[in-house]
Amino acid sequence: MNRSRIENKIDGILLLDKPLDITSNGALQRVKRLFCAKKAGHTGSLDPLATGMLPICFGEATKLSQFLLESDKYYQVTATLGVRTATGDAEGDIISTLPFEHIRSEDLEKLLPQFTGDIQQVPPMYSALKFQGTPLYKLARQGIEIERQSRPVTIHLLQLQEFSGNTFKIFVHCTKGTYVRTLVDDIGLALGCGAHVSELRRTAVAPYQADKMYTWTELEEMCSRDGYEALYDCLLPLDTCVQSYPAIYLSTAAAFYVRTGQPVMAPQLPATGLIRIFADDGEFIGIGEMLDDGRVTPKRLLGFSKKVAKAV
Repeated sequence: MNRSRIENKIDGILLLDKPLDITSNGALQRVKRLFCAKKAGHTGSLDPLATGMLPICFGEATKLSQFLLESDKYYQVTATLGVRTATGDAEGDIISTLPFEHIRSEDLEKLLPQFTGDIQQVPPMYSALKFQGTPLYKLARQGIEIERQSRPVTIHLLQLQEFSGNTFKIFVHCTKGTYVRTLVDDIGLALGCGAHVSELRRTAVAPYQADKMYTWTELEEMCSRDGYEALYDCLLPLDTCVQSYPAIYLSTAAAFYVRTGQPVMAPQLPATGLIRIFADDGEFIGIGEMLDDGRVTPKRLLGFSKKVAKAV
């Protein structure tokens, strides 16, 4: 049988180290073909210019992708002073150039606290946000500018790591929906010389860290050497993306009722919030939510295939 026509039902999460100059969807499709997977999706786009962590959810993991979309992100950013671009990064047309030689690292250090904490951001025109069903970036390419409302985001940490000539490097820990390109553009405007992102790398997506990532080259070599089924060992278990929530283990009877969509009582339940639900044999059933009456009700229930990520 032609391998390209095989589609396997796989459940698990892959932390791809996305390469440069490829869209997130392009990276997803390459990985999906490599794994011969029937169903897969990514959890939040990275620009083609950006590299780094792109969690890819296979099978039942797609039901939990929203939790990764909503999690904190971590970036290493290199920015260039004196040049402002239409996109906020090196791919965009230059819209202004101003002197930058008078800027010192001390100026930047003093400025960064203004962009730390709860701030407001105006989404860039070159973004996937939609206006009347059309992505803003498509309108921007037509020369159309749409008024955008500012949005609240939180910058937990904004740390200057290096300053040399016309470039500086910063580390950013931020909430979902933060546009790093906009952050750098706003910093450049505040400095009075303009700035744009020249390199961007996402180092982590909570709760995952960089040591679990695989490059495309590593995956290809593994597949070529050991066959595509060897790639399954690269997958993380589904519950790892929600490991910050408390866990409960249900009896066989209680697990049965939860699987049919009914709320149940269980020992040592928290008072409020979301909760990971496991059967007494350790199988991850899904995510539940506490009710006011003290019962837990299912919120996201999972099913499983035979090719599922092993516990780590």
